[in-house]
Amino acid sequence: MKRKYILILPAILSALCLSACNDPKEKQVTIEFMHSSVEQERQAVINQLIAQFEKENPLIVIKPVPVEEDAYNTKVITLARTGALPAVIEVSHDYAKVMDKEQLVDRNAVKEVIEQIGVDQFYPGVLRIVRTEEGEHYTGVPIHGWIQGIWYHKQQLADAGFSAPANWQDVTRIATSFNRPDLKKYGIALPTAESVLTEQAFSQFALSNNANVFNAQGKITVNTPEMRIALDYYQQLAALSMPGSNDVMEIKDAFMNGTVPMAIYSTYILPAVYSEGRAADLGFAVPAEKSKAVYGTITSLTISNGLSEPSRKAAEQWVSFLEQADHATSWVLMSPGAALPVTRGVTGNATWLNNPVIKAFGTLPQALVNEFANVQVFGSVGEKNFAEMGDVTGSAVLSEMINGVTVGKRDPQQALVEGQQRIDALTQQR
Repeated sequence: MKRKYILILPAILSALCLSACNDPKEKQVTIEFMHSSVEQERQAVINQLIAQFEKENPLIVIKPVPVEEDAYNTKVITLARTGALPAVIEVSHDYAKVMDKEQLVDRNAVKEVIEQIGVDQFYPGVLRIVRTEEGEHYTGVPIHGWIQGIWYHKQQLADAGFSAPANWQDVTRIATSFNRPDLKKYGIALPTAESVLTEQAFSQFALSNNANVFNAQGKITVNTPEMRIALDYYQQLAALSMPGSNDVMEIKDAFMNGTVPMAIYSTYILPAVYSEGRAADLGFAVPAEKSKAVYGTITSLTISNGLSEPSRKAAEQWVSFLEQADHATSWVLMSPGAALPVTRGVTGNATWLNNPVIKAFGTLPQALVNEFANVQVFGSVGEKNFAEMGDVTGSAVLSEMINGVTVGKRDPQQALVEGQQRIDALTQQR
């Protein structure tokens, strides 16, 4: 599950300069493209796209900069401080918020590309996730995304007389029925570690109960009755999960080996399910309380601020090229099933439709894409995405709070009071 996040110091903006170099003699421009696809087979796909682009645009050279995910944040800081930030950067929407806050994103260039593609080509909900705080621009051009919810084994639930969980009460009933800790069997695999996954999983329940970290006026709203109800529920549900601090690997393993009938995870579970030949048995649900809240993230291609005009145009051309239906399909199918299309051009593309993984899951992939319309994330209120939410997630205040309540058995109300205080102090420092 991919998630790149960092707090970038404001001081680096003054060091930002051109990431591309022009050769006036040949009138050729070179731009760098930073991405996280370090696997050999994925680099082969990207290099093929670069070769095709350069053939069609002989005066533009694309220099790929593949960076390991674990080193991605440090690399961005280093390059930005030295004035060598690549012209085009693959970036998750939460990380892009921080880049935008530090004025590292060329908002106008990004908006031009999106308008050229056509706003209506993106699935409902996708562009809302990448809007800037003032609501007039975007932090990047979406290329793919993933969503998260409750995955379940259809046959296990059916054999026990259950259908897909539609609300919180259904989840509790199913989890309670399957919970047999004496046999090392549990009701649900629930993230409880001090990790981003835990914050993401909890956010779905909180937002479903109309609890958010910010309100429409930008005030911190962690310590509220709505958040208390959600945290109480999460604590109760954690008692029906595996003991200890559970994170990505523990959740995935428990679901795949049958320890639990349900698990909260992203679409990156699909390749593992497919490889075991159990695609037809996989179900997906987003239980609602007051509303339906799907957690999701969008990966975008953003364009760095401060480029020369030739480099800026070259960057726009490269991003526009990657967003074309055939090319975006190649990009998405580097992780078939896990990475979801965000444009209609991909879901209508024969190559995507006929991919063996996509076909194996039947109607599920398209249904998952349609869920982008229901995505809710902390810090997003209506059409407004508060940039400071990036700082909150980076501070780990929320995941530490949830871990303390679920694993440490702390009092939820006291945890909310302290969480509110810590986030208030954090945002006042900015």
